[in-house]
Amino acid sequence: MRILVTGARGKVGTAAVEALVAAGHDVTATDLAPPRFDRAAPDAPVVDRVPYVSADLTAAGDAFALIGGFSAGEGAKAGRYDVVVHAAAIPAPGRNAPATVFTNNIGALFNVIEACVRWGVPRLVNISSETATGFHFAERPAYPVYLPLDEEHPCTPHDPYGLSKYFGEQLCDAAVARSSLKVLSLRPTWVQNAASYPLNLGPVVADPSAPSLTGWSYVDADDLGDAIVLAAASDVPGHQVLYLAAADTVGGRDLHASWRAAYPDAPTELRPVARPDASGINCAKAARVLGWHPRRSWRDHLDQDGRPLPH
Repeated sequence: MRILVTGARGKVGTAAVEALVAAGHDVTATDLAPPRFDRAAPDAPVVDRVPYVSADLTAAGDAFALIGGFSAGEGAKAGRYDVVVHAAAIPAPGRNAPATVFTNNIGALFNVIEACVRWGVPRLVNISSETATGFHFAERPAYPVYLPLDEEHPCTPHDPYGLSKYFGEQLCDAAVARSSLKVLSLRPTWVQNAASYPLNLGPVVADPSAPSLTGWSYVDADDLGDAIVLAAASDVPGHQVLYLAAADTVGGRDLHASWRAAYPDAPTELRPVARPDASGINCAKAARVLGWHPRRSWRDHLDQDGRPLPH
């Protein structure tokens, strides 16, 4: 299939491009970064070897030209894509003005959806976020109603990033109600790759008292890439929201015991889990809808003290 990946030079977008190319798809990448006009070296990263278009998706003209296939390559244009994987976003609040985070994220997604609907793109894979629930960046204390989280948990985001992701899912609901577009919104938890495990998870593994409002959940970027491949090929109708997380907690913590120790006054209901170190996010729906199962762990990169494993 011809697949467009937005936000292709970010952590999620890079993983998506690599996984989709490995699965045999014809991938075009896009991001805000300027294009390179020299040929990529044979040993360059995959994301640098696929066709690339620089585009500002908050500009409707860029989005329509890109998704219609008129911005990619030279000569005759191949037309609209079979699938759009939308990973482009400012990835958190706090490092841009709140209005910039919200208007960038929601505006870009609106334009992508509108272009998909008008050009007749069959499938959109929307990269949403666990932050749609509202715990991570809340300005007042906020706790899960229950753990492990699932897709039925209420969403009450306080911050511009979580709001943009939650409202973005509602834009997807509206799109499938007015068109034949099929959408899967993936909610990955804290995404890690080989470079980021020591930086991000190493200190959490090393500190048994480190808190986590989503139950010490994370997901490997390659597992996320696998889910994106499955989502791109899926024919599931309508709009479905799916959580994605590793099977275990960061550091192999006992989920229930660690939650009670970190948040003794939280009213969170702790629901039964299949193993003591089960993730704070339940991915049963992703298994049911996509056949996706996480295969990777922090243990592939770190020892029990959070130090990088030798490679």
